[in-house]
Amino acid sequence: MLEGAFALLEAVERALEAGPTRLASDCGLPKTTAYRLLEQLADLGAVERCGGSYRVGPRMFRLGRAWQPHPRLRAAAREPMRRLAQLTGTTVGIAVLWKGETLMVEWCPEDARRPDPLETRMTWPWFTAAGKVLVATAAPAPLLGPLPASWARDAEAIRERGAAFDREEVVTGVCCAAVPLIGVRGTPVAALCVLTDPAHHLERLAETARRTGRVISAGLRGR
Repeated sequence: MLEGAFALLEAVERALEAGPTRLASDCGLPKTTAYRLLEQLADLGAVERCGGSYRVGPRMFRLGRAWQPHPRLRAAAREPMRRLAQLTGTTVGIAVLWKGETLMVEWCPEDARRPDPLETRMTWPWFTAAGKVLVATAAPAPLLGPLPASWARDAEAIRERGAAFDREEVVTGVCCAAVPLIGVRGTPVAALCVLTDPAHHLERLAETARRTGRVISAGLRGR
């Protein structure tokens, strides 16, 4: 039953909003079983009833926002991220790799009063700047599929400069520089990324991001 409940939660997340028939079909569950589980999840606040459909509920939102890849990450990163966003006039984020994709776990827009449009989507392909810097510094490589033929050379360059770049490779008009955040064991636990427009000089942003990354990494190690 627990496996079925999680399958339904993932189906609701993918569909945004759907009825029990579609959700049961997506999960390969009998409709009566899916309906019973959905009603139990709704009573717990994990999903929300919307007419004859279901969508992600507020309890899942609260639990999801509490997750972080390192227990000290949010506390260590909050103020350095805010200063970096103000200094550079860019949006600053923290990302991890999850199931072969880049998962954004924290945002800090340059103007906190204006939500960043990228917040509406939390997962991106692995080859964002954040994803590239994490794949390049991980051992073994965290991706299940094959890497590009040029990746060994690209990864070496990323390790040498301590940063990775995305020049409109994922979203037109959006460029990014990313640096690794190093945990207690000396391995990357996340990536700090600075998102901007093509007019900015990414190498200069990367140098500023590296300094901020060192501050956050020291906080992760309790210094």
